Formats: sequence, structure tokens, C-alpha cells
Amino acid sequence: MKITILRNYARLIARMGVNIQKGQDVIIYCQLDQPKFVELLVDECYKAGARKVKVEFEYQPLYKLDVRHQTVTTLGKVEEWEKVRLQHYVDTLPCDIILVSSDPDGLKGINQEKVAKAEQKSWPIVKPYYDQMENKQQWCIAAVPGEAWAKKVFPGLPKGKAIEKLWEAILFTSRADGEDPIAAWEAHNKNLHDRCEYLNSLGIAELRYKGDNGTDLTVGMIPEGTFTGGVDTTIGGVSFDANIPSEECFTSPMRGKAEGIVYATKPLSYNGELIENFWVRFEGGKAVEVHAEKNQALLEKMISKDEGAAYLGECALVPVDSPISESGLIFWRTLFDENAACHLALGAGFTNTIRGFEEKTVDECREMGINDSMEHNDFMIGYEGMDIDAVTHDGKTVPIFRRGKWAF
Repeated sequence: MKITILRNYARLIARMGVNIQKGQDVIIYCQLDQPKFVELLVDECYKAGARKVKVEFEYQPLYKLDVRHQTVTTLGKVEEWEKVRLQHYVDTLPCDIILVSSDPDGLKGINQEKVAKAEQKSWPIVKPYYDQMENKQQWCIAAVPGEAWAKKVFPGLPKGKAIEKLWEAILFTSRADGEDPIAAWEAHNKNLHDRCEYLNSLGIAELRYKGDNGTDLTVGMIPEGTFTGGVDTTIGGVSFDANIPSEECFTSPMRGKAEGIVYATKPLSYNGELIENFWVRFEGGKAVEVHAEKNQALLEKMISKDEGAAYLGECALVPVDSPISESGLIFWRTLFDENAACHLALGAGFTNTIRGFEEKTVDECREMGINDSMEHNDFMIGYEGMDIDAVTHDGKTVPIFRRGKWAF
């Protein structure tokens, strides 16, 4: 891949993804893949005005060793120095960049019960810190190709060719393969903004999903809720793009308002393992029954992680003619696959989808209907056979999607 294209991609992440402000610190979380790109990204962060850039490398095999050899108590313990670090992040609000590249099935065989118990121990301790940072800091999730991931997307190619092809797919779907990715994203953000404006003008009370695969689901909306997409803005007024790529217009629904059944149309990578060919049935807003042809037990564990894990936190609208969908690839990675199709998320909702969230506390937004959970797991439900209608507060039915595409 040409160095000029990769540098443009790094610049896009630094300047439009997290939109680094002069003197701001940056933390990059990444795997051991593509260290030369990480070097480029660090350089672009400094050129964008960063005071300090810290890179935190992770490696799936080491995490598997930790889970195997540590006790649940040790895995779930938040050390005092970790609390001090979290408080420092609360005080300084660094930009967070997450580069995904790991094997989507790379933690297969791990003791998921042990992981769940450890996370349940640590979450009550770290949650207050995250709540204090919510809507106040810039963050961006982007991707670079890892060897195992590339071979999963392109199983018939040699390692080097598979990595090159995955680079091409990442850059194309991220609108980063042209001469001016930032200009491309400015136009894309405008399109998403205009679609959200139309959706917000309707006064939607509920969304009704119907598909010829058996999906028949009704989801209630929060009266003060809004659709958003593309560019986000912190409470301090700094704009940023949290996901590169992103094709969605999304909102957080009313907790407890979902009835019916929905079928997933793509695999879900959860905690480093794949859940495939599954459906979820809701009553009173809660997932009361699930079934998966692969990893049924893991799906059940996912929705029982805490009280909010079985409730919806997001409804996202994505047409089947998005660039990611038209690529014809299954990326086995939620960041991409969720932007190829409409999706839902089980778990935490987004407080910034509440109108006037800047003037409200996180707890006040949750009291209005935003779901709260340690989990947030997107799963894809859209395809060419999906229709979606909006029922407005004044009783009108407005077509939103027909045969998987925007109806307006």
C-alpha cells in the first residue's frame, strides 16, 4: 500500500476522527499488527497539535494466558494505580483512538464464564469514571489489517495478498482511498446529517421492522430522543467522527419498549468468538429467548451479563446499498458489518441521542429511557427483504425502508 495513501488515512483519523485540539493528549489502543502505520498515526497526531501520544499495545495470546492462569479475583481487581490513571483521564480528557485488527475468532476456547465474572467485579468500580467522561471526550474506532483477520476475509489468498486486499477494502469503505479523505468525509457527514434531520422531523413514536425471514419487531422511541449520524460533538463543542467507517443514522430507543422477534443476518464477533445464525425474541423490551446455531451458550451469557444487557440500547438504519454492503465482503468485524446493514444493539444506549443532553446529567438521560449496561453489542438485522415503518406520535405511518433501502 502506498505510503501517501496510508498517511492520508492516518491524517483522517487524527484530524477528523478524534479532531485533536492543540495541547491535547492522545491514547492509541492497538494490536501488534501494522506497527509502521501506528508510527504514521503517532506522527500525524503530533502534527495535529497533540501534547503527548501514548500507544498501548494488546495481544490476544497474552490475554488468553491471563485468563487461564489468573484467578477471577485477580482478573477482576482494579488496582489503585489503575484508579489513579482513570481519574487522570477524567481530569485531562485525552482523545482515544482504537485501531482494531485482531482475529475475530482469536479468543476461541477461552473461559468466558471466568471473563464474565471478572468483568462483573471490575465494572462497578470503573463505571463512575466512564460516566464522568461520557460526552466530554473525542474518540474514534478505525481499523488496520491483521494477518489472521485478513485470512478470514480472504481465505483463498496467500498471507501477504490477503493483507493487501484487506487494506484496500478498509480504505475504500472508509472513504480514505482518494486524494482528499477529509473532504469526502465532510460531504458524507452532510448527507447523514440531512437524513437524520428528516427522521427527527417526523416525531417517531415507534419503529416497526418486518422481513420475509421471519423478523417482526416493534420498538418504542423516547419522546425526547433524536437520530444522529456521522459527526458527533462533545459537550465542550468539539466535533469528531467516532467510527471510521460509518454509514448509520442511529438512535437509542425507550428501555422496555420492544416486542417481537428479529433474525440476525450476519455473524456477531463477541469477546473474540463468533455467534452465527441467531434470533432474539423480545417481551416487555427484554430479550426473553435467544437461539443460535453456533455458540448458543455464549449468546445466552451475553444477554445475562447484567440487568441491562438484555435490553436494547440502539436502533441504527443503514441501507443495503452502502459501500460496505456493495463490496460483497463479510468482514467478521462489527465496525464494518454493522455499516452494511440495519442493526440493533443490546446493552448500553447513547445519552447524546437525548435532545438537550448537554444540559442534563447522564443519570437524567437514563431516567428518560436510555438503557444502562456494561455491555453494548451490535448485531446486524438488515437485508434486501427488510421493510421498516415509522409510526408517528400523531398516528401516521411513514415508510422508512423498503427492501433494505431508504424509502425517502
